[in-house]
Amino acid sequence: MSRTIQLALILSAPLALLVAVFVLNRTIGMAEGDRDYVVRFDLPSADAPVDLPRVDGPADASRPLVVIDAGHGGFDPGAGMEGVREKDVALAIALAIRDRLLAGGGVRLALTRETDRFISLGDRPDIARRLNADVFISVHADSAESDLARGASIYVLSEKGSSEAAERFAERENGADKVNGVALSQTSAGVGAILLDLSQRGAQAGSTELADLMLRELREAGIGMHHDRVETAALAVLKAPDIPSILLETGYINNAQDYAFLRSKQGQNTVAEAAARAIRVYFARNSGA
Repeated sequence: MSRTIQLALILSAPLALLVAVFVLNRTIGMAEGDRDYVVRFDLPSADAPVDLPRVDGPADASRPLVVIDAGHGGFDPGAGMEGVREKDVALAIALAIRDRLLAGGGVRLALTRETDRFISLGDRPDIARRLNADVFISVHADSAESDLARGASIYVLSEKGSSEAAERFAERENGADKVNGVALSQTSAGVGAILLDLSQRGAQAGSTELADLMLRELREAGIGMHHDRVETAALAVLKAPDIPSILLETGYINNAQDYAFLRSKQGQNTVAEAAARAIRVYFARNSGA
């Protein structure tokens, strides 16, 4: 390359830089002028309630409504072993319970989730509350430190759990607004706790009755039980006031027998059929039929 060409390139470099800066500024100015490239949308408030799910079944609102909650979901897989995850087992069984109840007719059904998505613990019973559900059932699968633990379990909210949930509910700033039509925001935390505790006690009898029926149907279906009784615990997902609520632990994923049972379609269907029978018997008893 000749010295003349080299000199020309050196002298033209500043001019090329000025042209580039001019073009860039003009491009940015045009973009800022019309702003067609900007996409704006509103993010939901952190305390905004989740959208209500679809309700399937008869259009008659007088028919009982069951809300089935498939535990975990999304980034929360729950228990798991060798590719079998609690969130998938829970969803499969929840869908199977829904399908069996819908096939029998006379009952309306809603699921807190129908896909692999995360829903907070507080939103799950809140969905049932907002839908005015008659029954709330949360489906899970368990795991334990020992692989000898096995069998299904049925839980209801304990008395201790009920009072603790009542205190948390009354004090929580972004909780549900009403209990039995009384706005908690218009009461003291102590009065709100009493109102919630009373309505939970009113639903406790229904929870216990449904849990006993579920235990009986699971046992008669040949499903092994972890304990031969209904268990109690202070489970946050069961704190919906005025709604009989139970948690169904379908078995222990880290136990070889339960693992094989829960991952199979036959096992999932067996649990779903027993659960659907228990729900129908519960409604038959409480309707006077």
